[in-house]
Amino acid sequence: MRIAIPIFDGFTALDAVGPYEVLRMLPEADVVFTAATAGTCTDGAGLLHLVATAPFEDVTEADVLVVPGGPGARSRLTDEPLLDWIRRVHTTTTWTTSVCTGSLLLAAAGLLDGLEATTHWSAVHILESYGATYTPHRVVEQPGGIITAAGVSSGIDMALRLAELTAGRTAAEAFQLAIEYDPQPPFDAGSYAKAPQAARDYLAARSSSPTNRR
Repeated sequence: MRIAIPIFDGFTALDAVGPYEVLRMLPEADVVFTAATAGTCTDGAGLLHLVATAPFEDVTEADVLVVPGGPGARSRLTDEPLLDWIRRVHTTTTWTTSVCTGSLLLAAAGLLDGLEATTHWSAVHILESYGATYTPHRVVEQPGGIITAAGVSSGIDMALRLAELTAGRTAAEAFQLAIEYDPQPPFDAGSYAKAPQAARDYLAARSSSPTNRR
């Protein structure tokens, strides 16, 4: 099972690495990190580096496509070579998925027209400008094998659901146990609807820095 994860400068690390940590455990999983050119890509904070071992031109098909988000995703909504690659690989996949603002790239590629989808709460207006209908769920499944996940950490939820769909519930539960994914956050501020106003204001004050945008 080939799992393709495209990366680019400005990706959000957990968007890619969270699903990878789950999906790499699927039977006969063949995970490839790919980019416009093979080599190192730097995350949105400019601190973490991930290596793409294959250029897009060498990855022409996949069973699963996982598109991460990050400030680099927002800046590539008119990157036609990337969007065209997503379109072409999508025609070969069983599952085409995204995490956080990765859904904006799916939408810009025309894959979410008329579909319900989710994204990071700060990018709802952009998502809907491309013809998708935003829904505030953590994981959204749509016809055609398209699954979108909301902000960052929900990529792990999406990957576990994908593991269930491909390998069965027992395997998915085993993978969850293997990574000891048992969320018990110290605060109940993980969605915009629930976050205290002070937390929203704190983020708004920092929003001028592109490294702080998902």
